Amino acid sequence: MSSLTPRLLMQRGRPKSDRLGKIRILDLSGLKLRSEDLDPRLMGRLIHLQELDLSNNQLDTLPANLGLPHLRILRCANNQLGDVTSLSQFPQLEELSLEGNPFLTVSDNLKVSFLLPKLHKINGKNASLTSSQVKNLRLELTSRVTAYWEKFKASLGPEEEAEKARVDFVKLAVRDVRYGPESFSDFTQWQVQMISEELVASGGTQAPKTDNPERPVNATTTPTSRTRLVALKRLDDDSSLSPSPNKRLCASPSALVEGDPVCSGSSQLEPLHFLQSHSKNNSPRDLETQLWACAFEPACEDGTASSVLILGATSQTVATCGGEAVCVIDCQTGIILNKYKVPGEEFFSVAWTVVTVVTQAGHKKRWSVLAVAGLRGLVRLLHVRAGFCCGSIRAHKKAIATLCFSPNHETHLFTASYDKRIILWDIGIPNADYEFQASQLLTLDTTSIPLCVCPVASCPDAYLLAGCEGGCCCWDIRLDQPQKRRVCEVEFTFYEGLEVSGRRVDGLAFVNEDVVASKGSGQGTICLWSWSQTWAGRGSQATVAVVVLAQLQWSSTELAYFSLSTCPGEGLVLCGDEEGSVWIYNVQHLLKQQCPLPAGPQAPTQILKWPQPRALGQKVTKTMVNTVVANPTFTYLTALTDSNIVAIWRRQ
Repeated sequence: MSSLTPRLLMQRGRPKSDRLGKIRILDLSGLKLRSEDLDPRLMGRLIHLQELDLSNNQLDTLPANLGLPHLRILRCANNQLGDVTSLSQFPQLEELSLEGNPFLTVSDNLKVSFLLPKLHKINGKNASLTSSQVKNLRLELTSRVTAYWEKFKASLGPEEEAEKARVDFVKLAVRDVRYGPESFSDFTQWQVQMISEELVASGGTQAPKTDNPERPVNATTTPTSRTRLVALKRLDDDSSLSPSPNKRLCASPSALVEGDPVCSGSSQLEPLHFLQSHSKNNSPRDLETQLWACAFEPACEDGTASSVLILGATSQTVATCGGEAVCVIDCQTGIILNKYKVPGEEFFSVAWTVVTVVTQAGHKKRWSVLAVAGLRGLVRLLHVRAGFCCGSIRAHKKAIATLCFSPNHETHLFTASYDKRIILWDIGIPNADYEFQASQLLTLDTTSIPLCVCPVASCPDAYLLAGCEGGCCCWDIRLDQPQKRRVCEVEFTFYEGLEVSGRRVDGLAFVNEDVVASKGSGQGTICLWSWSQTWAGRGSQATVAVVVLAQLQWSSTELAYFSLSTCPGEGLVLCGDEEGSVWIYNVQHLLKQQCPLPAGPQAPTQILKWPQPRALGQKVTKTMVNTVVANPTFTYLTALTDSNIVAIWRRQ
């Protein structure tokens, strides 16, 4: 169909009438309409239209001046919309559906909330939460633009023309004033331009502010279990991604650093946010939901079709999982950008990748995709920016313990399960309907449950390491080999006094291209060992003793599942413990040191202490930090606890 006609509108409108002006409800869904088919002269005759359904068409924009002054409900799901500013022509809009428009982002959701003050519901959810975010962002941006204006005025010379200076100020403010997550940058720049223009037009009078203060949430602690597997429950329908409020245990970093210091060492870490973002039914009393994994989003160059992944870089956006929820959090502001919930699920792992997709118009775009998995053995692929689940993989019959993307192939995903198998998948590139179709490449059999997997840094396409309940194993994963199902090729053992053969390895990561950090429970140490030296001495043996470079002093706890992580660019190893501390080791000197080896375990460079209970405003005496992850530049550090608290620190 190339265009709309009055006759078609009357056929699809209600109440039935021979006059367009009497139609109040109009269904134009599924007609393959393009933007040019919406003729403002024809649509403008629907002067009493209150509800319009444009879902399941091919609209890339909404024409301006459609002339629908009384429109209250608009459905535009499953189109190709790339901009929402034209929605400002519908000031009476109360309900809006934009699901399934893959090129709309979190910034567009915020723009919608700002443009439509009467909006009560978006994508079937309460719009007040997004409205609150917009008010807070605008408040902060107004303050920053005003401060920038004062500095700008002070820098002007008497000979500079006022009009030119004002034009220059708007351009400079848009360039220089920054606040909030990178994913909000389009919205914040749009707001900065608006606020700046209002400011110069008023001769320097500050624009009105919207105040929406946040209040800290208090909670009490109860004992928690560290059992990783929970009873299987019936899976309800997935809920869509949507912005969600954060519940802060402490909204002010200054309150956390009063009294005893929270860290020791030369590099100070400033506590920013302590969040209860995974609570059941959003209850502040829930301190039992256990959090299991987090990962920072890879950073990409923005804005063009030639966007590429910046190797070794990350954004300030982190994904966390625990209970039935996955949250995407901006570390700078503590804002929960998106929250994905599956009732009855228990999420154990998250992993990011960035894929290139081609739109129907032939344009290339880079998508950040978040893979999440857990109890049900199902991998879900989330397009976080657009806000929907774009594919799923029925990967295993039992729970998935961990996920890991290949560093060399953006679509290759490893899934490790309690069924004692590790499977390599190719998730593929999304099709025209923005759906993934995964294919299975390899199956790796283990003799015990795999807890963590890690491609070998110097040859990630050839070998995969896994820490398992029964030890540390290695597989040949070269795809040019004929066998598609493989057993463990080598089992690594450790010197007496460290982990021994058959002992659990629940932490594994590369510090650089050669050095591996690994740990098990009950040993009180983290082991640094050389992959290249170990592999060179292997010969044809199936069991090989690792070449130990150093030991790092750690907790002697018998508890398990304290995963370690590394910042290869900074030469750091990080791990939590049962007392709520974060152990940080700078091992640069150990990586360069020649034999002889250090005589004994090396002390941590820094121990980040959990804040005092009085600072948190609760009765927590201690909590277990089971996961610690920092971005490669060590700008932000995120820690997860067994008492449902996400903690975020920033390096000063």
